[in-house]
Amino acid sequence: MTVLHATQTKAASSATRSGRLFLLDLSGGRVLAMNPDGSQPRVIAVDCPHPDGIVVDVAAGHVYWTNMGVVPSRNDGSIERADLDGGNRTFIVPPGGTFTPKQLHLDKANGKLYWSDREGMRVMRANLDGSQIEALVQTGESEDDRHDQSRWCVGIAIDHKRKQIYWTQKGADNAEVGRILRAGIDIPKGETAAERSDIEVFFNGLPEPIDLEIDLEHRLLYWTDRGNPPRGNTVNRAAIDAKPAQDVPQIVVSDLMEGIGIALDVPGDRMFVTDFAGSLYTAKLDGTDKQMLLAAQGNLTGVAYVEI
Repeated sequence: MTVLHATQTKAASSATRSGRLFLLDLSGGRVLAMNPDGSQPRVIAVDCPHPDGIVVDVAAGHVYWTNMGVVPSRNDGSIERADLDGGNRTFIVPPGGTFTPKQLHLDKANGKLYWSDREGMRVMRANLDGSQIEALVQTGESEDDRHDQSRWCVGIAIDHKRKQIYWTQKGADNAEVGRILRAGIDIPKGETAAERSDIEVFFNGLPEPIDLEIDLEHRLLYWTDRGNPPRGNTVNRAAIDAKPAQDVPQIVVSDLMEGIGIALDVPGDRMFVTDFAGSLYTAKLDGTDKQMLLAAQGNLTGVAYVEI
């Protein structure tokens, strides 16, 4: 009988895990899939008008992504879906069904997609087939509002335990007015997306917060920040059960070139991060052992990690 020590058991378990990365090349308008070490990249879709957010439904065999549109400042954004090999590509939210969709979140258990709509100044959701589109948060409506970047919604994440949505409003470049906010998944009865009494400011005064991910096991919120160093060009984290604006963000990764996408592999104790310089990084969840997997790959935006 062979006895495995704890370290051997962990190594054996890790060796049997089969992960896959999906990421978006904004400048090339492409959806790519590859091994978690960045090897064997394969193009899933092309001619995507400024893709930004991506999620994968492994059970259904689908990949979803947002397109900011041919001209991101116009109302021509969309959400597409395809099989994991790129087949059966279709619009589930047609161009103009959302203004400038950014990060995307899959709520498989409840059959919903959530996303932030930048120039639309909204947090939105729909069924997985694109039906029943609704705005959950509306931060502005007029053209004057649209020019106020502090109203732009960018990142999105869901805390299923507390039934809350988190989103970022980044503000102008390096303006140090970025915020992370949270509210209930559903609009309170008798209220509207534009007037909600349950919105909390989780953090404010951030350089330029972008995408969000939650480690539900350890109750930690992670986010990328595109602003100037030392607080910007970073990955940050904070406990989500702390009182709003009371915790101090911990910088776990620095020296990015305008960080955008982030994906967590909690069982594997690692994160994946993209930046606008076309780099793909991995690091442990505490930020140690940072490694560059890819470089100069265009302008990388969204990234998703799944076990297949």
